[in-house]
Amino acid sequence: MKIKQMLMIALTSGALMVGASFASAQKSDIPPDLAKQAKVSLEAARTTALAKVPGGEIKSEELEREHGHLIYSFDIQVPGKSGVEEVHVNAINGKVIGKKHESAKKEMKEEKKEEKHKEG
Repeated sequence: MKIKQMLMIALTSGALMVGASFASAQKSDIPPDLAKQAKVSLEAARTTALAKVPGGEIKSEELEREHGHLIYSFDIQVPGKSGVEEVHVNAINGKVIGKKHESAKKEMKEEKKEEKHKEG
């Protein structure tokens, strides 16, 4: 009986931790057809991206083809700093292929452009 209780506690804790990692990203765009092509899991890519921005929190994540490469793109907010750090992780080999700072103004411009692209 005690083993069953411990197992249930462990499984519940694991489920909550997975849920928390998904909740940390406010916006997620991971198309299933591209996810099937990725060799690196979303979770592993998140860990890699967050290691490049200590103390950061993922604001949005996306899996896309860019310049012929399948990449995860993460916008990471650092508390107390304006704008976001954009980190690109190769979805095939897991290596960081780009990191740059985007000002809040540029980020808003990019979001509006993406919204228009999705609408039309």
